[in-house]
Amino acid sequence: MALNIAVQMDHVSSIQIAGDTTFALCLEAQARGHRLHHYTPDSLSQEEDRIHAWLEPLEVRDVRDNHFTLGAPVRTDLSDMDVVLLRQDPPFDMNYITTTHMLERIHPGTLVVNDPAWVRNSPEKIFVTEFADLMPATLITRNRADVAAFREKHGDVIIKPLYGNGGAGIFHMREDDRNLASLLEMFEQIFREPYIVQQYLPAVRKGDKRIILIDGEPVGAINRVPADHDSRSNMHVGGRAEHSDLTEREREICARIGPALRERGFILVGIDVIGDWLTEINVTSPTGVREVKKFGGADIAALFWDAVERRAAG
Repeated sequence: MALNIAVQMDHVSSIQIAGDTTFALCLEAQARGHRLHHYTPDSLSQEEDRIHAWLEPLEVRDVRDNHFTLGAPVRTDLSDMDVVLLRQDPPFDMNYITTTHMLERIHPGTLVVNDPAWVRNSPEKIFVTEFADLMPATLITRNRADVAAFREKHGDVIIKPLYGNGGAGIFHMREDDRNLASLLEMFEQIFREPYIVQQYLPAVRKGDKRIILIDGEPVGAINRVPADHDSRSNMHVGGRAEHSDLTEREREICARIGPALRERGFILVGIDVIGDWLTEINVTSPTGVREVKKFGGADIAALFWDAVERRAAG
């Protein structure tokens, strides 16, 4: 049965289709005969207990610079949709959190993927701390003395915004770097929230692996290798993607976190692993689906819609 699907995303005109997971999901949904509708978070509204958005019928094509057609926007009660994909990118700020409160009003009558309440309650760099024994040494704080003591204990560290994404604002501070105080001053001016400080893992030079899980089960992985001049492996800041199989340690990590993902109703999740250590659990808009398929791995978009269709039929 054809589903009515609304996709909450950054505007479709802004995406780079070659590596965009949301676009891959839309292509697969369209191929299955589902009806796609596009909207951006700023078109959401709540009137009494009804949640509306200005939906535009969406057609997608895997053609660079000609990848979409949008119809005329129509103000639509989202409870009339079968599925809403929550796919806009962070930052995970109060605007993002507000959209989860709105979407929670229609879920699960309208299936929202991923579950908006659990997305709100599972920030990617905090949720992962539930598995502290799988992580490198980690500190979450705004306190300068605590950061200094942590670096003195662990040597080289990574400092990054707690609610950032895509590699933005990530700094590698060496044990003897004299810029720590200046960096913390800058962070204090920019961010109201605590920041995250982690022990630097030299294994990142060999890659930061993205593993995709569907319903808590690993279905594919890519390795993201940082450029020579950068400590970040994110692909849109110069990281290089390459094929990767799962190691026994990575399967162990997936087996440990899988029950928690299923308990929270997370259908699509991406985790990041450096060496033997889990660093993030991405539940907002995880990427990597197109790259896995490009390197001969699973068609994760198809596995995703298989899972969504089972939920929608149930």
